[in-house]
Amino acid sequence: MAVIRRGVAEIISEEELEKKLASARENGRPLKIKLGLDPTAPDIHLGHTVVLQKMRQFQELGHHLIIIIGDFTARIGDPSGKVETRRQLGEEEVLANALTYKEQIFKILDPGKTEMVFNSSWLAPLTFADVIRLAAHYTVARMLEREDFNKRFKSNLPISIHEFFYPLMQGYDSIALGADVELGGTDQRFNLLMGRTLQSSYGQDPQVAITMPILEGLDGVQKMSKSLGNYIGITEAPGEMFGKLMSIPDELILRYLELVTPVSAEDLSALAAGLKDGSIHPRNAKMRLAREVVSQFHTAGAAEKAEAEFIKVFQERELPADIPEFTVPPEAINGGVVYLPRLLVAAGLVPSTSEARRLIGQGGVRVNEEKIVDPNAAISPAPGTIIRIGRRKFARLV
Repeated sequence: MAVIRRGVAEIISEEELEKKLASARENGRPLKIKLGLDPTAPDIHLGHTVVLQKMRQFQELGHHLIIIIGDFTARIGDPSGKVETRRQLGEEEVLANALTYKEQIFKILDPGKTEMVFNSSWLAPLTFADVIRLAAHYTVARMLEREDFNKRFKSNLPISIHEFFYPLMQGYDSIALGADVELGGTDQRFNLLMGRTLQSSYGQDPQVAITMPILEGLDGVQKMSKSLGNYIGITEAPGEMFGKLMSIPDELILRYLELVTPVSAEDLSALAAGLKDGSIHPRNAKMRLAREVVSQFHTAGAAEKAEAEFIKVFQERELPADIPEFTVPPEAINGGVVYLPRLLVAAGLVPSTSEARRLIGQGGVRVNEEKIVDPNAAISPAPGTIIRIGRRKFARLV
């Protein structure tokens, strides 16, 4: 149980889980461990991998993993934590996202020991009579106990009827599979408990619900999210991934190590003790974290190379070995100089001149290591000019 408890927010209930584990050992039947993922975006970030790490631990203990790709539920979109109705996705968009999810999930899980299913295979064939029967097992009053629905109701914000069906459908997934355990983030607690309720109503043993913490983003304040820009994508280049991990607040080092790496409990305890008594510098602990994460999603060799490059650029203040090169379009040159925001766009460092102006004004842009703070600045486009944004983005003019 120590492995299963690691990093967990809540087990509902631990006593039931212990009984299920004991029964599995006695009968030689691995437990069915369920995780549902809605492919509402094309890529997975590090925050999504917290539950995948726990799934891998169950896999290593010999249990049967079932990943549900919510191609049907994704068309509604999970209303958890939302203050407005989510945009409904088209079938083609959902399926395209699902393909990339599959590739990325197997960076963590063993594909040979993981069953992957699409919930449209059992949700799509349901008749309207089936849906009415399903809905009869839950009340609107209980739906409104859910925090996000309750807030919207009290604020006179609309709640679409189809949103009430999302947790019912997720719960029905557990019935269709006969799940023994379901994992999810703490924001999924209501949906996981719905599975328990419905399984009991349909004559099945209720699943154990295990919730995992929501990973904080690079800012250390808000949850990791693409929309907030504080995320690490698991398909990012090794150097970018390494640099981002080195930028996290010191207080997140142990949390990241526990939740998103396979570092042993013994190593984690030793690192915690070293950070506390000062025998381990936070920078070195971050290096360990960055190596672990990059090795997991790329290779150990890529992690070593990223670490060497990080030390070279950020500790020894040298330039990266591979700086992207670019040329200036002739029409951008006016009187022998180039408007700096336009130069940043030409270099591929920013998507727009407005974003370039914002970064320049914030002091985030350097030309040949000279900080430029005037958004209207223009420079001579001399070959060999090095442009840097922040700590990790470089470009060389040729």
